[in-house]
Amino acid sequence: MKPILKWAGGKRWLIPMISKMFEHFRDFRLVEPFAGGIAIALGLLPKKVLLNDANCHLINFYKWVKNGLDPTVIKMENNRETYYENRRKFNLLITKGKWSSPEAAALFYYLNRTGYNGLCRFNKKGSFNVPFGKYKHINYVLSFEEYETVFKNWDFSCGDFENIDIMPNDFIYADPPYDVEFTQYSKNGFTWSDQIRLVKWLDKFQNPIVLSNQATKRIVDLYLSYGYSLKYVNIQRAISCKARNRTREVIAVRNTTIEEHLIEKLL
Repeated sequence: MKPILKWAGGKRWLIPMISKMFEHFRDFRLVEPFAGGIAIALGLLPKKVLLNDANCHLINFYKWVKNGLDPTVIKMENNRETYYENRRKFNLLITKGKWSSPEAAALFYYLNRTGYNGLCRFNKKGSFNVPFGKYKHINYVLSFEEYETVFKNWDFSCGDFENIDIMPNDFIYADPPYDVEFTQYSKNGFTWSDQIRLVKWLDKFQNPIVLSNQATKRIVDLYLSYGYSLKYVNIQRAISCKARNRTREVIAVRNTTIEEHLIEKLL
């Protein structure tokens, strides 16, 4: 299944590799501490899933899709005036403490599909501030019934990754915000100290773990220092509405029962 949202750093290309690992753990629960666009969960379609993210607006959207969200409760038009009016309404709901409403969820979907390059960015006050995207045409999804059916047995949570209760039979896929300058996907952002804190937290568990990140030198050194086997991949990423760039990404695995020499054959 395709992701519902546009999301920076989407991982649909990683599904073939993770699916070969996940074959050994089909009875496990898939846990994603950084849910994002949930491409991996939708690609694997496990029976048991826990999707967590620090961005509560994102999780609120998924929860309402699970409960039968009707996106047509708001006006969905691909034009500047409607976009900024809907952005104003969304931020007003945040200010009034009504960010968890179905209206807020529908507005979040609209802003994601219509805003610049699918970005999700908030300022320090917690207001959504992505500009209009200027797409020529947008195919808005007007019914989430297909996803509602899949989500029925899935769990969603919002919060810091350290608050997740990891079970012995969990397969963990962690895709933190990349080790780059821009990490403001939620109000509090994600710093280098958070990258270190994540790896230290994961080190507590003997569960199968897969990590993905941009292959900066300090990320590679960090993952190697905690005993991960690494695979490097060059991926083409959109860096604006038109321009594209190639980035070097690292896939780090541990406790997957996949021997190191086989990792090279998985992509």
